[in-house]
Amino acid sequence: MSKPISKALLLKNKNPEACFPEQIEREDHAGYNLWRSLSWSCWHRWNSSRSLSWIVDPVLRRGQELEELESEALRAEATALREQLSRHGLQRHLIARSFALIREISFRINGMRHFPSQLMGGLALLQGNIAEMATGEGKTLTATLPACTAALAGLPVHVITVNDYLVKRDAELMEAVYKALGLTVGCIIQGMDPQQRIAAYRSNITYCNNKELVFDYLKDRITLGAMSSPAHLHLEKLYRQKPRSGRLMHRGLYFAIVDEADSVMADEARTPLIIAGQKSARFDESVYQQAVRLADTLQTPADYTLMSSDRRAILTEAGKQQLVALVGALDSFWQVRPYREELVTIALQALHCYSRDRQYLIDDGKIQIIDEFTGRVMPDRNWEGGLHQMIEAKEGCEITGSQETIARITYQRFFRRYLHLAGMTGTGAEVAKEMWLVYRLKSVRIPTNRPCLRRRLPDQIHVNREEKWEAIVAHIRMVHQRENRPLLIGTRSVEDSEHLSRMLERAALEHVVLNARQDKQEAEIVSHAGGLGRITIATNMAGRGTDIHLGEGVSSVGGLHVMLTECHEARRIDRQLFGRAARQGDPGSCIAILSLEDEVVGGLWENLPAIIQPVFTHRHRLPLWMRRLLVYLSQVTAERKHAAIRKETLRADRRLDQMLSFTGKVE
Repeated sequence: MSKPISKALLLKNKNPEACFPEQIEREDHAGYNLWRSLSWSCWHRWNSSRSLSWIVDPVLRRGQELEELESEALRAEATALREQLSRHGLQRHLIARSFALIREISFRINGMRHFPSQLMGGLALLQGNIAEMATGEGKTLTATLPACTAALAGLPVHVITVNDYLVKRDAELMEAVYKALGLTVGCIIQGMDPQQRIAAYRSNITYCNNKELVFDYLKDRITLGAMSSPAHLHLEKLYRQKPRSGRLMHRGLYFAIVDEADSVMADEARTPLIIAGQKSARFDESVYQQAVRLADTLQTPADYTLMSSDRRAILTEAGKQQLVALVGALDSFWQVRPYREELVTIALQALHCYSRDRQYLIDDGKIQIIDEFTGRVMPDRNWEGGLHQMIEAKEGCEITGSQETIARITYQRFFRRYLHLAGMTGTGAEVAKEMWLVYRLKSVRIPTNRPCLRRRLPDQIHVNREEKWEAIVAHIRMVHQRENRPLLIGTRSVEDSEHLSRMLERAALEHVVLNARQDKQEAEIVSHAGGLGRITIATNMAGRGTDIHLGEGVSSVGGLHVMLTECHEARRIDRQLFGRAARQGDPGSCIAILSLEDEVVGGLWENLPAIIQPVFTHRHRLPLWMRRLLVYLSQVTAERKHAAIRKETLRADRRLDQMLSFTGKVE
């Protein structure tokens, strides 16, 4: 067993001096990184789920014995098992006994008995791995196996997922199973007060979303301050009536199971989490408005160039001279060259690199950032460096104050502090190496319970977006009228979802739309998307969480049909959308209808060498195989760029932490 939960880890939970147990972070020197890279290559070559298959037979045998027991006898079994796990740790026979007991109780309460594939997935998690389970294979139920087993052994367990809806749904769905085992379950969602959070974190198993969890951790670090060694905290317990440790929400970072691990630990790891205090805007409101007006008068490529793939604007020398002429009649502030050029550059970014209904939307007169990986609104997020205020000026919104950083941490550093860490996802192959190099987590692909019946239709890649949208509407009409199958159409942005909605209205095709504007109705819309003849347009939001159950008669006409209208910067997100069809042995199909003018592919054109680019400019001449190659290269390039950003984010966070350590401030 790799990285088993040891008896030493169990003892840390019983150590009164371990006020806030967590893993001591190690510096990754070059030699260690090389060793990890080589070891990953060996593991990746020989990686197999066969090492997990031993769990199936003993669990099934023990399960047959438990079927004969009354409820009272099962409770006695749970009590005895709890004592042995706490005393002896996670030995093989105890794991099998625990899994069999959880499986039987789950069946009696919820009517769900874990499949052999879920038993293997649960063991992979208990060993501290990433369990890659196909979409629809029941990761929520799988998580109960390691969560209950670790909790029975005495470890506080955090089950982490991506939004409040899933936190509440999963906790409520599995609460009765936990209670039948004598375990308590807590739930952390937005809007809870500190006392409610403390009570939830004191439960044996706590469900929480990643952002709330990390922000609570940062608040605890602020409470502890720089003087937070075990010795200091233990002395405080002895000599202070109200020690700092009594005000903490967390009780340590013991065991975490991260659902949708690729989304939480890779996609969202590009941006550090920051607790900030509000302060007055750096400049007057008129300054931001004037900067936007100045930027709007500049012309590309003479005055500035846009790096759309990086969302950056660069002033040319001609543009800088043009600014000198433009600000001649303005006040003295604009005569200061660094201020002038910095503000206009940010304004150019706001005008040309960030679009309404793509990167953000306006709700009640306020700018709300859209998470481009999930399609959901992030109401608590602001862009840094004056960009948020510049977009507010661009849209005519009230200019808010800037943010002063009080504490910050990256997801990479936070999750590495858990004493035992595991994750599960349906699409982790592309980031498997990064998971090992950054988090020391090996990825294990779990076989499906039933053969996958999904049919992948040939891709259609058109020259321009107009042709693409016409082809999409024609395909929707054909599938809807000929087969009356339910369709799920995935778009990358609010703007595209509403554009397609207008086209379907003109074509007299009844449909529903799910994007960041309807996020409160997300579960209801997605749950009905499998009905006969149903057409659902959705951003990335529909890719995770809520199951799409096929309506009556849908299987006989071919199941759910999924369409991808624009490839994403990560191939995993495309696979997540396709994974909505043909779950658990159901029929289904999928197709990608794209264009060479889509955002991700467009980012590749500007990176082509000047000699090659004119050849590809005549896009109508490109054969289909070359179009497919361009789409593939575009996604791979974007994935590598994002991986480099995450790596640099981690390095910058470490450098900042070292600087703060000299000042006595917390991270």
